[in-house]
Amino acid sequence: MDLQWALDFLKGMIKPVLALVVVLMAVILSYTQKLRLEGEMLYSILRAFIQLSIIGFVLQFIFTQGNALWIVLAYLFMVCVAGYTAGQRAKHVPRGKYVAGASILVGTAITMLLLVVLNVFPFTPRYIIPVAGMMVGNAMTVTGVTMKRLRDDIKIQMNLVETALALGATPRQATLQQVKRSLVIALSPVLDNAKTVGLISLPGAMTGLIMGGASPLEAIQLQIVVMNMLVGASTVSSIMSTYLCWPAFFTKAYQLETKVFSAE
Repeated sequence: MDLQWALDFLKGMIKPVLALVVVLMAVILSYTQKLRLEGEMLYSILRAFIQLSIIGFVLQFIFTQGNALWIVLAYLFMVCVAGYTAGQRAKHVPRGKYVAGASILVGTAITMLLLVVLNVFPFTPRYIIPVAGMMVGNAMTVTGVTMKRLRDDIKIQMNLVETALALGATPRQATLQQVKRSLVIALSPVLDNAKTVGLISLPGAMTGLIMGGASPLEAIQLQIVVMNMLVGASTVSSIMSTYLCWPAFFTKAYQLETKVFSAE
């Protein structure tokens, strides 16, 4: 690794360190308002500081290698972390981490494959890794909310679902309304963000390009692509998670698995 690049990186960290003054402001406000979040705030910022510093060196290494294997490994690592995090949100869903990981993998892989085949992005680390990170992050959030909401809705309406099953409905038919509701709730923030992008906030990808010297028109073109891929990946991942959840919610006799819904 280029030592000069490492030195330049450390010099560039001066401004992020100075920006800690706004975190100090938040810590003081938390203390004065007795929120008891001071420790968590400091831990979160310290963890973000360390993680981003490490990933900076890792990405620099991967970019200089230009090897497809490193792209795949970095992508799979992001999917594993995202699957674990989304599974934690839906902790009462059996094998939730595996369900979330598989859903995120399918949704983001299909979307990324289409973008590469259509030559929207070249298959290089400098493009694929940031793009994959944005897709995986959004798919993680949407998948976790979908799984948790679906399980909670079925629990609330167990009598209704059991009545439908007793009348001969399949598990899919009996929980169709709960599935639709969980998908709508999970995908609504993504769609709302797409509706208001540029009007309320300038997204990170677009802002980064403009601050880096790119023309606003070039930044807008990229941001449109980013919003399209986020909607596509999030939708596929969330729908996939509902299909993978069903087997754990029902017995082989098409009855609700009560132990899944008994936990608080």
